[in-house]
Amino acid sequence: MTKFYFLALTFSGSLFFSQKRDSATLISEVRIDAYKKPTSFITSTKSVSVISENLLNQNPPERLLESVNQIAGARMEERSPGSYRISLRGSTLRSPFGVRNIKVYLDDFILSDASGNTYFNLLSPELISRMEIYKGPESGDFGAATGGTVLLQTQNSEQTAAHLSVGSYGTFNESVNFSKQFGKHFFQIFQNYYRTDSYREQSAVERKQIFIKDNFQYSKNAELKAMILLSNMDYQTPGGLTLEQMQLNRKQARPKTATVSGAKEQDAGIRNKMILAGISHEFTILPNLSHFVLLQGSYVDFENPFITNFENRFESNYALRTHLNYQQNWDKVSAEWRLGFEGGTNNIFIKNFDNNRGVEGNPQNFDKLKNNAGFFFVSQKLNFNEKLFSDISLSLNSNSYEWEKLYPTYENGRTKFKDQLLPNLGLTYLIGKGFSVRGKVGKGNSSPTNEEIRSSNQEFNLNLVPEYGWNKEIGLRKQFGNIIFAEANYFDFRMKDAIVRRQNERGQEFFVNSGETVQKGIELLLESKNFNLKNDFLSNFKFRFSGSFYEFKFKNYQQGIGDFSGNDLTGVPKTTINSLLNFTFFNKLAVDYSHFYTSKMPLNDANTVWSESNLIGNIQFRYPVQLEKTRLNLFVQVQNLYNTDYVLGFDINAFGNRYYNPAAKRNFVLGVNAVF
Repeated sequence: MTKFYFLALTFSGSLFFSQKRDSATLISEVRIDAYKKPTSFITSTKSVSVISENLLNQNPPERLLESVNQIAGARMEERSPGSYRISLRGSTLRSPFGVRNIKVYLDDFILSDASGNTYFNLLSPELISRMEIYKGPESGDFGAATGGTVLLQTQNSEQTAAHLSVGSYGTFNESVNFSKQFGKHFFQIFQNYYRTDSYREQSAVERKQIFIKDNFQYSKNAELKAMILLSNMDYQTPGGLTLEQMQLNRKQARPKTATVSGAKEQDAGIRNKMILAGISHEFTILPNLSHFVLLQGSYVDFENPFITNFENRFESNYALRTHLNYQQNWDKVSAEWRLGFEGGTNNIFIKNFDNNRGVEGNPQNFDKLKNNAGFFFVSQKLNFNEKLFSDISLSLNSNSYEWEKLYPTYENGRTKFKDQLLPNLGLTYLIGKGFSVRGKVGKGNSSPTNEEIRSSNQEFNLNLVPEYGWNKEIGLRKQFGNIIFAEANYFDFRMKDAIVRRQNERGQEFFVNSGETVQKGIELLLESKNFNLKNDFLSNFKFRFSGSFYEFKFKNYQQGIGDFSGNDLTGVPKTTINSLLNFTFFNKLAVDYSHFYTSKMPLNDANTVWSESNLIGNIQFRYPVQLEKTRLNLFVQVQNLYNTDYVLGFDINAFGNRYYNPAAKRNFVLGVNAVF
């Protein structure tokens, strides 16, 4: 608690620093892309947060967790090294690992498959130069998802750079980025290699990645973009521990029992190879009319030696997105219209074998699954006299799947979910310069992903139906002079048929619809500009504080003979408070000092087991060295500065009370970024 009070005092004192006008762009004037629907942040009707360079600099080489967790309403968890989960205004009820219920795009292209699953951990954080996070349903532009949408952007300016770092637990990371304009082509090639032994037994990680893109502006009215991403991820999974096991030895992997082998004996882990390639084209037909289209495909080779079986999964994915855009301006009114379609198909061949200590044994089950999903969408943006802004959108979403059991018995079938008409309406009123109020209402829908339909218990969960709900929210954005930006949002989301995870006695998962949830919350942000203190000792200072305060409850939720209605939603902390203080000393030495406070949360639906609250501190030192035409940016990161015992990702509703995946104690990363 002393650390928390110190943090609050530091923040209070910082408000009294004086500064002259900063020539940099005001926070409220930051432009968001919104997937080719650009607008200024202050006038946007959406609940959106931007992760720019300053936040991205806070990440260690392997993950984006520190950046995402600085965003109010966003939470990224690391169940074990290499296994990440993301929730936006919600929980990870559906995600034993991976990202579900959230749509993810990479530049023009779609990273999520047709079923809604995203292999987020295949991306190197250093590939990403900017992120836009949209919280809550955005079905009018991005289709069926109740959680939200993440837009990832790669390098869009010329750069030749190399990165090298080493750290605790045998961590090694190197990357090279080359991006340059060659005539009408903007070309980028990015390569990354990362490995670590990690903190716990059976938790080593290795990732290799190459990314190539070419943006070809072949005429003033047309641009052709092509990209290919090759990623190879291999990480071990130590498994969850009971509280007693964690207290005995935090570093151990899940131990064996009299009837079930342990994670180390079975060489539990995930080996995931993916190739994603696509091409997009944007053409201005008339001054007010343009057309966009993309085609893409991917192939995934996924191996998962688990405690009870060895799963091998082969996936092929294809997607199309196209839309027409029309703009019209009058005297005091401007308008934009968009009409389009996005759809995809996901084919999976799943083979399960006995796991003979990390080697395929006798066959258990062979199955096939095919997902088809798509949505038509129409949207209209209106700007009345630079005062009132509206964004109205509507999408018609369809989703179906075909399943086929091949071995040891043969069955097949098809399920088509009811088509969903999903509206979204947002209004923003600009009260004055740098001061706006907004309101939004929208419906979200999310169908089961392929790993929920056919989960690790090797059964098809044919009774699963999509979850859906209405979201209502209001928000204020205010720029105080050229010094501080503040934002406050309140939302009320009512979800029905929420999909939740269960585990059987063998640790295998399956999914059920849990009834209703009521999700209410307040999200706050306070951020300063960069204070130029005109002082040789403390040269610059900047701060950022964010917080989420949630009241998430189950409603009409009965499991067997237990009635859990009114219980707190599993895996959701009521309070998270995050901070980032940036100092620059002697006009050279940059110090980033961050904190993440998380309150306790229920670990099972019955609310009989709760986590402990925790406060995690990180600090980073950055120092530039100029060598003729090369700039070396040296850095040292200290993660978990206070050496706290904590868990960064729980296994909620875990069988046998194996909820705990201990995170690393205090650890270090030392590295250099060279810009040529």
